[in-house]
Amino acid sequence: MRQLFPITALLFGSALLLFAGGMNALILPIRGAEEGFTAASLGILGTGWALGYVAGCVITPPLVGKVGHIRAFGVMAAFAAVAVLLSLILITPYAWVPLRAISGFCFAGAAMIVESWLSERADPGSRGRIFGIYTMVNLVASTAGQLVLTLGNTSGFLFFVLPAIFYCLSLVPTAVSTSAVPKPLVSVRLDLRALWRNSPVAVFGVLCVGVSNSAFGTLAAVYADRVGLPVSSVALFASLPVLAGALSQVPIGYLSDRMDRRKVLVAVACAALVADLVFVFMPVTGTTGLLALSAGFGAAIYAMYPIIIAHANDHAPDGTAIQVSGGLLMVFGLGSIAGPAFAGFAMTGLGEWGLFMTSAGAHVLLILFSLLRIVTRAPVEAEDKASFVMSPGARSLTPETAALAKGEETESEDLPSVDAPVQGGDNSRR
Repeated sequence: MRQLFPITALLFGSALLLFAGGMNALILPIRGAEEGFTAASLGILGTGWALGYVAGCVITPPLVGKVGHIRAFGVMAAFAAVAVLLSLILITPYAWVPLRAISGFCFAGAAMIVESWLSERADPGSRGRIFGIYTMVNLVASTAGQLVLTLGNTSGFLFFVLPAIFYCLSLVPTAVSTSAVPKPLVSVRLDLRALWRNSPVAVFGVLCVGVSNSAFGTLAAVYADRVGLPVSSVALFASLPVLAGALSQVPIGYLSDRMDRRKVLVAVACAALVADLVFVFMPVTGTTGLLALSAGFGAAIYAMYPIIIAHANDHAPDGTAIQVSGGLLMVFGLGSIAGPAFAGFAMTGLGEWGLFMTSAGAHVLLILFSLLRIVTRAPVEAEDKASFVMSPGARSLTPETAALAKGEETESEDLPSVDAPVQGGDNSRR
């Protein structure tokens, strides 16, 4: 508790940020569907978010270096609030796509700043617990933001104004903080060749997971609306999978620490593929059945990213875990740019089942490539494995998240830049 008290304000600011982000992310597809937007245009909203988010992870560190943490955070929160309000005034996909990109940029930047502060305030002995509390706060806050849409009319202005209010309120904890200015933020540059040398399965797998998870995260509400679920159940259809994914990581992480992570990844991807095929070929009727199937689907798809990160870190040379995790986050971002657009066009041309056909294609490719690597390369020895770290969902992660989770290794030195080269060791190319 002595460690938690000084960072309570930062955790509260992060909760406000995630609460606003969860509400904003769900109201747009629901309201867009009500306004008659096509699934393709709603999918491109997810592409815009991912473009902005990746740009925010890259541009925020030098921006903070020039103007400081507090001013940069103020800019991010202000523009995020403005983007939400403009989405209410300009109800057209031509405006919503660039506004969603602005939201993604600001959200990434604000999250990086909060995580940098938390990393600075946490000592080595409590860092793991603080990271766990931080991820749980974010998970609860983002889920609550989505579920609050069940309490009012989505056709009005309320759920555009509320996120703007909470984005502004998230300014307060950092603005009144008396703590010292944190260290510079982690810089990031994508080096695909170095990441591929470290672990081909991780690179290809995280790209496929980015396609699948971002497509579902963007268009789940559109699918639920098209199959006739009421708004209250639409919010549950979008939020239950995230909660189920967080819970499933406990047993899945335990297994992956004790056997070849690639086999665990294949098993989880097969479970996700089964759910894909059920959605496409054996449509479930009834609200309860759909919610149960969506929860099972989320338990699979949201457990794959932390398995992949742990597998990549198994092969990473000492001192490069942050670089590897940050680089793979950028690859996930590339998949997140493509996934919602592909799924949106598939839903426009093939119907609502196009969402899960897109997801199924990504999962099939992931399974086949992982099996190929399993039969051609030996697994990592148990004593060489890195620790499995739970994750609430890659869409809410930044390179600073890896620094906070792995901070014990960097407590006595400046945080490394993610653009540092990643060299494959004896375990490379597995």
